[in-house]
Amino acid sequence: MQIDHTAFFNGYRSAYGKLNQGMVSGIELLGRNMEADPALKNVQWAAYMLATVKHECADTWQPIVERGPRAYFDKYETGTALGRRLGNSEPGDGYRYRGRGYVQITGRANYARMTQVLKLGADADLVQDPDQALRPAIAYLIMSVGMIKGLFTGKKLADVLRLNLSIPVTKEPNRLGVLGGDNQGWPNGRRLTDDVIDIAEQAVGGFLKGTKLPLGDGVDANETAFGTAFPYATDPQSGFDNTKGLQK
Repeated sequence: MQIDHTAFFNGYRSAYGKLNQGMVSGIELLGRNMEADPALKNVQWAAYMLATVKHECADTWQPIVERGPRAYFDKYETGTALGRRLGNSEPGDGYRYRGRGYVQITGRANYARMTQVLKLGADADLVQDPDQALRPAIAYLIMSVGMIKGLFTGKKLADVLRLNLSIPVTKEPNRLGVLGGDNQGWPNGRRLTDDVIDIAEQAVGGFLKGTKLPLGDGVDANETAFGTAFPYATDPQSGFDNTKGLQK
């Protein structure tokens, strides 16, 4: 897939502010790895990966080591319940195999598994040299195969992020979705402008059986316009600013 780097950076700065050079370099490298990844099928998967890296790497956009004092990693040590689940079998494994990379793989067993899955040679063996997981190319491969094949959670990206390409794009979206003749809308899809409450109430009222009742919550559109950059939706209003219900 191809990424419009200029558009991405413009959108990112609009949503999150300035970037330092380290962040720019990290995002550029990550984008190039994504473009070269034949297993990355659509922009939704890419967005999920980018959001993960932003969170897991503390906005550095670089592969990092799990942070904390040495004693913090005792919870991963051999003999502990967590350490056993992570396959840590030797004293010191808790610290040695602490989280690394874009997605923070943790534990001897996971380092060994990724070495095998990625068919890494002796010079990149993650068990022998865990810091190999900090190399951007390897860190990306770990994230890609782990997410796309479901090695982290048992759920593949295709299982949790579905893109329906069988329904043509709607030129003029209707807030009532399928009930309004817009087959891309709810319940086939879920867009910010879909009036889910009205759709659900009218469906329950018998719309599909020919009974078209004017049911709804009385709110047919947002009172504020969407933004031009992610996340597009405006911030929620503060409940303390709403005087409804206050006794006067």
